[in-house]
Amino acid sequence: MTNLENQIITEVNIPVEMKNGTVLRADIYRPNSKGPWPVLLTRLPYGKDNELYIFNDIPRAVQQGYVVIIQDTRGRFASEGDWDPILTANHEASDSYETIHWAANLPYSNGKVGMFGLSYYSFTQWAGMLQQPDPLMAASPALSWSDPFDGFMYRGGAFELGFLSYWQLGMFEDTLPRLYPDQQELALAENQLQSEIEKLQTEIKSLPLKNFAPFTRNKVAPSILEHIKRNVDPEYVDSLLLKGKHEHVTVPTLQIAGWYDIFLQGTIDNFVQMRNNGGSPEARQSKLVIGPWQHIDHSHQVGEINFGKSADSTTIDLIGIHLRWFDHFLKGIDTGITNEAPIKLFVMGENVWRNEYEWPLARTQYTTYYLHSSGRANTLQGDGTLSTVSPIQEKPDHFTYDPINPVPTKGGSIFMLPDFPGGVFDQREIESREDVLVYTTPVLEQVVEVTGPVKVKLWAVSSAPDTDFVARLVDVHPDGTAINLTDGIIRARFRNRGMGEAPSLIEPGKPYLYEIDLWSTSNLFKKGHRIRVDITSSNFPRWDRNPNTGQDFGEDEENDLIPAQQTILHDEEHPSSIVLPIIPRK
Repeated sequence: MTNLENQIITEVNIPVEMKNGTVLRADIYRPNSKGPWPVLLTRLPYGKDNELYIFNDIPRAVQQGYVVIIQDTRGRFASEGDWDPILTANHEASDSYETIHWAANLPYSNGKVGMFGLSYYSFTQWAGMLQQPDPLMAASPALSWSDPFDGFMYRGGAFELGFLSYWQLGMFEDTLPRLYPDQQELALAENQLQSEIEKLQTEIKSLPLKNFAPFTRNKVAPSILEHIKRNVDPEYVDSLLLKGKHEHVTVPTLQIAGWYDIFLQGTIDNFVQMRNNGGSPEARQSKLVIGPWQHIDHSHQVGEINFGKSADSTTIDLIGIHLRWFDHFLKGIDTGITNEAPIKLFVMGENVWRNEYEWPLARTQYTTYYLHSSGRANTLQGDGTLSTVSPIQEKPDHFTYDPINPVPTKGGSIFMLPDFPGGVFDQREIESREDVLVYTTPVLEQVVEVTGPVKVKLWAVSSAPDTDFVARLVDVHPDGTAINLTDGIIRARFRNRGMGEAPSLIEPGKPYLYEIDLWSTSNLFKKGHRIRVDITSSNFPRWDRNPNTGQDFGEDEENDLIPAQQTILHDEEHPSSIVLPIIPRK
């Protein structure tokens, strides 16, 4: 059919047959005038009628001379096949490769293809790029993971329970008709699923994880349950792994990230690897835009904070940035975009956009802030302080981590809608708990900019053979409002995974040094504000609770939750600290 008003020809449910016989279907939007035209393609599992893609102005792209193709991935909506979040990933490389070649050979295509999209359909881009299809000229993978064990399946060895639960139950509304061909059984399954979604906030507490009720009762996510059984098994998720493969990518990428996105660090890591190790000179021209955004919300309101109109993706014309990118690489138009700074980032607090040339920033002054107290840093009313002065002899801090009563999730880089909104939230309620240690600087007499990767080096003792430690960086406003910036977790048995060591239990009562990766942020701590670090042992249900038993992950013994007595050391021999990337201000 023809849209005369916008002069767009629309074709719906166009079949694309893969070599294995599976038929995928796509909608095509193209100019109602003589071509040929370059193609912009996205492949997503959320329904091709769902405008969740970060680049979603199809009429603008078509009017600027592009064919836009939106395809349902295998096993989703109009496409044939079976869907599974891990096993289907094995097909995404070939499905993307074949679809790219199909798109390049359409009669109105000029043979050049670009890809766009966010989250999972950022991954379908990477899967295709790794196959090096000749027609693919450029891509824009937004909000993408790099290592499934760093923010997709796990983080610091802890299971991403909240994200995977809410994502998977939301995903399987489409697949129920495929699982239950009988209409009566289907109706029962749909009612059951809706009930599961409505009560997930309480059901998510069920144990053991290997029999996680919201999944097992609905025949959903068998590979997720298999992954729980396998724990951190790199071979099982190799098809999802991008880390270490960027040298095989030869096309340039425009990457989009958000300071409160679940895949923030993965997107940054992908950008850095493309700039340093991309498989061609063009690939090493990749760019990065980081706003104060969440996973599917790229507006100026992020949780409880309004970062100002300039923070909105529409204000900086993110779609226009995409089109300039594709004009350059698909049309050969010198838009000047490759001559601009490779990084455009938003500095929170100051609420301004700034151009940068490398990550981390070359002028970074890594500054160590040490944890201090007289042994009573519990709650925001405690005596915990933070300063650049190293400790000498100080009493340690103590708290009890009880997995029956974990510290609740409140905001952050999460995607657990509708029960747990993400982004910025005042943390004072969390910081009022006895199992949260709070360390705060004096009131700042001058501004302090923190832009870059943030690490906590924590000396801790536990009474348990395995446990977790969580750290959070907070901006404390003059009225006491405690704004969460970034956080991280480490599971004790995975404390040396970054050094290539196998997981191992700890010896109760023995001090260990834990490095907690808080990923990255960019924030201006204003004069009159304070810098704060919170230390605890849980953030539930964002991450699963450590039962403190030392049993294998997912085992029945998880029902035997036991408290752990935690001791945080900060003395001359055990100087617990946070390392902040300070950017000098003129």
